[in-house]
Amino acid sequence: MKKYLIYPLTLAAVMLSACSGKEEKADSGKETTVPTVKIERVDSRTVDQLGTYTASVEAQIINNISSNTPNRIKQILVDEGQRVSAGQRVAVLDDVNTFGYETQVDNARANLKNVDVNYNRAVELFKIGGGTKQQVDAMEIQLVNAKNALAQAERTLRNARENTVLTSPISGVVTARNYDPGDMTGNLPIVTVARIQPVKIVINVTESELPRVRKGMPAEIRFDTYGDEEFRGTVSTVMPTVDPQSRTFGVEITLANADGKVLPGMFGRVTLNLGKADRVVVPDKAVVKQQGSGNQYVYVYNSDGTVSYNQVQLGQRLGSEYELLSGVEPGSQVVISGQARLADGIKVNVAK
Repeated sequence: MKKYLIYPLTLAAVMLSACSGKEEKADSGKETTVPTVKIERVDSRTVDQLGTYTASVEAQIINNISSNTPNRIKQILVDEGQRVSAGQRVAVLDDVNTFGYETQVDNARANLKNVDVNYNRAVELFKIGGGTKQQVDAMEIQLVNAKNALAQAERTLRNARENTVLTSPISGVVTARNYDPGDMTGNLPIVTVARIQPVKIVINVTESELPRVRKGMPAEIRFDTYGDEEFRGTVSTVMPTVDPQSRTFGVEITLANADGKVLPGMFGRVTLNLGKADRVVVPDKAVVKQQGSGNQYVYVYNSDGTVSYNQVQLGQRLGSEYELLSGVEPGSQVVISGQARLADGIKVNVAK
C-alpha cells in the first residue's frame, strides 16, 4: 500500500512546482525596465550673432537713353547684355530736322550782325549829337534780343544733333533694347544701360535688428548662381523710415563687382555680424522635434535621476551644435542618446 501512495504525492509536488515557476515568470514580466541614456553637460559661451537675409541685386545707376523728340531710328548699335563704355554710340536717328535748325542758326547769326551794326551806328550818331539816347536804348534792346535768339537757335541745333547720335553717359551693360531700326521713338527708352561696377544689394532688417546695423559694417554675400563662392560688400545706406507693410527697414550694401560677375536681378543671401552674446550651446543630438508641430525639445537630466522635457528656442546651427535662445540653463546635463523611450518625469539610468 505505501508503494502505490508515493506516486500520487510525487506527481502533485511536480505540478505545484511547475505552477509556481509560471507565476514567477509572469510576475517578472510585469516589472518596468528603466531606460538607459547618455548625457552631456552644457554651458554658455560667446556666440557671434549672425543675421541672414534674402537679397536682390540692383544696378548702382540706370540710364534710359532716348530722344527727347519723336524721330525715326536709323541704327541701333548695341544689343542686350553687351557692355558699353561712357561716350560710346548706341543709336543713330534720322537727321531730317538738323538742316532746318542749321538754317535757323544762320538766320539768327545774320540778324545779330545787322542789329549790331545799327546799334554801333546809333551810338556814334549820339556821340556827335545826331541822335537821341532813346534811340540808342531801343537799339541796345534789339541787340540783346538778337543775341538771345542766336543762343536759342544754337541750343536747339545742338540738342537736335545730340538726339540724332545717342551715346551712353556711363560705362555699364545694356539691360534693355525696346526698338528696331525703322521704328519711331515712343514712350519707352531706345536702350537702357545699367552701371554694374559697383552694384547695390538690397535687404530688409527688422526693427529689433536695426540698432545693430550701421553704415560701413562688412557683409558676406552668396549667390545661387555661384554656389558657395563668397563675395564681400559694405553697408552703404540704412533707410531712416520703416516699410508700413513689412515693418522692416531697407538696407543697401555696395559690392565692388570688379569682375562684373554679379548682375542686376540675381538672387542672393547676405550675412551680417550683429555682435556677440552668451548662449547655451547643445549638441544637435540633444534636440528632439515634436511630431506634428514645429516645436523642439531637450531632455534635461535632474539630480533625482529623472528627466524633464524642456521646450527650447533654437538659434543658429553651429556645425554639429545648436545655439539655444531659451529652455536650458547653463551647467545642465542634457540627454544626447536614448530619447526614443523617454517621457517627461520618468527615471533613467545613465550609461557609464
